[in-house]
Amino acid sequence: MMSGSDDRSAAIEREITAFRFRSLHPALRFGTASDRYAGWIGQIYPEALDDQVTTRRKRLGRVSFEERLVPVSSAKHYFEHFSVLELDFTYYRPLRDADGSPTSSLNSIRQYLEFVPDDALFILKVPRLFFSRRLRTTSGVKPVYVDNTDYLSADAYLRMFHEPAAEVLGSRLCGLVFEQEYQRKSDTPEVDRYIEELDQFFAQLPRDAQTHIEIRSEHLLQPAYFDWLETCGIGFVFSHWTWLPPLRKQWELCGARFTAANGEAIARLMTPLRVSYEKAYAQTTPFDKTNSDIASSNQARRMVDDTAALAFRAIDSGKTLNIVANNRAWGNAPELSAAIADRIVTEMRRRAQERP
Repeated sequence: MMSGSDDRSAAIEREITAFRFRSLHPALRFGTASDRYAGWIGQIYPEALDDQVTTRRKRLGRVSFEERLVPVSSAKHYFEHFSVLELDFTYYRPLRDADGSPTSSLNSIRQYLEFVPDDALFILKVPRLFFSRRLRTTSGVKPVYVDNTDYLSADAYLRMFHEPAAEVLGSRLCGLVFEQEYQRKSDTPEVDRYIEELDQFFAQLPRDAQTHIEIRSEHLLQPAYFDWLETCGIGFVFSHWTWLPPLRKQWELCGARFTAANGEAIARLMTPLRVSYEKAYAQTTPFDKTNSDIASSNQARRMVDDTAALAFRAIDSGKTLNIVANNRAWGNAPELSAAIADRIVTEMRRRAQERP
């Protein structure tokens, strides 16, 4: 006969098998980067949605791919499985144009709200227009980048993004992710000057939504930067991404601390280490199953272990961790979430057995 603890573990394992992660632990929120992948039909979405799939073309370099999408109404099914959703289309266009008119991004968020439950939470990526030093200006094979005149423009950011985001989402706005593109050391100022730039910008922003920063340049991940994050109450995003160090190393670099004022953190599992966006996309599309070559690699196993370790760091310190899985990091985001959840449950069981 199973004990109450065994019953609980068995119930959780059944939930994980069904890709339901909402009840794993109150300090852990599972979610994904975007949600409308038709490859998730049969996992997250019912088979009936197969008749509502639309397609679009996506071009990466010289190669064109077909993307298959379920409708926005599928979000009601998504939140039966996940607690939080990261919307990344806001990275490419603000919510309002310079003249104040709503953009397609704002209209899309409003459409989502028609279908999601009251407890649905969203993480929004801040438009690159306000946090990228340089912007890509062509869509050809060889990109061309120019200096961004709106970089760290607080007034434009507030009018065109922050204010409408807070107004429309309210308490459903779980966090804002400021993602900065990879920069060579020669293209960035010294860390002290870099921190000064950021401080002047973030000092002008309201505290009505928790902000998090994802810096993709390892040379900037220095003690002074993490001290500044903690002083300002800005969250450090633990990002498993191409040219960043492993998550465990990031935990060491940040001084083994969570820096967000509201006690929350974000782990974004984006791409395999040392693998470009384009290659990872080509390897994993149409995102309907685990890519065995990626999932069996040492770096992928470390990613799962490190994410689970980070989850227990959050649990043990009374924090909340938002775990955001991307298809490209594994082949299929729901199955990556399940792998992490399984690892966490295994550790929970081990801890329970060690208690006197």
